Amino acid sequence: MDDRLERVIRQQLREAGKQFEEAKRAYAEAKDDPDGDAAGADRYDLPTDEDGRARIVCRRHAERRAVAVDAEGRPSCFDAGHPDCEGCAEDVRDGVVETW
Repeated sequence: MDDRLERVIRQQLREAGKQFEEAKRAYAEAKDDPDGDAAGADRYDLPTDEDGRARIVCRRHAERRAVAVDAEGRPSCFDAGHPDCEGCAEDVRDGVVETW
């Protein structure tokens, strides 16, 4: 098989996999909250402070923080493209983020 063709096929398969995972996540979230009205911290069952902010441990700065979490599981301190922030958001969505 031509190297370019193989590269294009692999790239398309990766993209299809990403789309599938995103659709699967969106389906699971919609199933858990059909009206889409749950707040981020409530939706992801995170402990909160008196102001309703999620109490999480920041991976990037290794500190405890009280932050708002959006409907997509991203804390307000989220920095797109930073590996620690991407991992943190993924952990929030998966329910395994470190909290205090």
